[in-house]
Amino acid sequence: MTRDHHARTLGEHPLAPETLMMGYGYDPTLSEGSIKPPIFQTSTFVFRSAEDGKRFFEVAYGLREKDPEEALGLIYSRINNPNLEILEDRLAIWDGADKALVFSSGMAAISTTILALSRPNDVVLYTAPAYGGTEYLFDRILPRMGVETVSVTDCGNADALATAIRAAAERATVRGGRLAAVYVETPANPTNQLIDLQAAATAIRALDQADPAPLVVDNTFLGPLWQKPLEHGADLVLYSLTKYVGGHSDLIAGACMGRADLMGRVAEMRTICGTITDPHTAWLLTRSLETLHIRMERSQANAAELVRRLRGHSRIEAVLDAGGAESSPEQQAIFARQCLGAGSTISVRLRGGEAEAFRMLNALKLFKLAVSLGGTESLASHPSSTTHSDYSPEAKARCGIGDNLVRLSVGIENVEDLFADLDQALAAI
Repeated sequence: MTRDHHARTLGEHPLAPETLMMGYGYDPTLSEGSIKPPIFQTSTFVFRSAEDGKRFFEVAYGLREKDPEEALGLIYSRINNPNLEILEDRLAIWDGADKALVFSSGMAAISTTILALSRPNDVVLYTAPAYGGTEYLFDRILPRMGVETVSVTDCGNADALATAIRAAAERATVRGGRLAAVYVETPANPTNQLIDLQAAATAIRALDQADPAPLVVDNTFLGPLWQKPLEHGADLVLYSLTKYVGGHSDLIAGACMGRADLMGRVAEMRTICGTITDPHTAWLLTRSLETLHIRMERSQANAAELVRRLRGHSRIEAVLDAGGAESSPEQQAIFARQCLGAGSTISVRLRGGEAEAFRMLNALKLFKLAVSLGGTESLASHPSSTTHSDYSPEAKARCGIGDNLVRLSVGIENVEDLFADLDQALAAI
């Protein structure tokens, strides 16, 4: 009996993503019966015939359209590789994407995608705050290439965001270009501010452009379990796979997924820029996908309990969690419409400034002082002096990134132990 290794149903019963992570897209008979995909640590692949080589390159280099049932044959690991294909098939399931592509880092995914979408004289609008590397790309690198970028900080308000999108489109027209993309990071790093994706998509469509700007969403903080941007009007979704998907702080990778036509442009740019990830990293990520839901569920439960205990603490001014009790009614409404959970990366504003934040951080015993997030272990960082240190004082003030802000990535340890660590560290302020 043959099996369809791309089947998503059992008869009429639809299979859940966590079930599909155990075997989707992989045929053990092609690898000596190995229950798990082996690592295809190879640079190049042998063609069965010269005609196959010609056909594969015609598709890879866009010389002809791929037939509906035609798979891109294996060519070279800068273009494709069995480990990457299995991983990309499984990643696309979580977000309901037409296609997923994996990159050597989250920033490789972001930069390759934006390069694929933009050209000189275009304008890119992005919401702030965002990850420091993203802002560096937009503010310092893209302008050198003739692409103007516009940041908007009052983006939790749907009307303000729509006004900013219209203004950016008008600015692009003046420059003789297009609004190339609207780039959203939600929840925002490190404030957990939410952006209304449906409102953003509606504002883009209202421009009535022949080639509408794609809505591009960095979903690293909540995805792929707790937020599904493609269901709310996004065209492309980006991830730092280093974070929750990898989940063990032992790899660097990124992903882009979404609409087939846009993904074709991103794939072309990835092939030429060589920003694809390696087979071993893809193999590690495929392994991590099998436990993704368990890890994210446990870390979120831990974070929710810590938020409950920290809220109102005498040494804390505010606890910033996505759509939480201290956020505005509008933020809570966005959360209710758009999110399935609050995730496990939170921030706290301490009573004091940098000195108090550093005393608290230096007193931690279980939380490790490190940037990044989404691993099995709990991490603590000081965004103002690390990930967002290149922000001007004015930009930090606009974005709410004060010297008293501490970001916590909550892991899967015992929650009583984690609270005991935070409690004793707060006492050191």
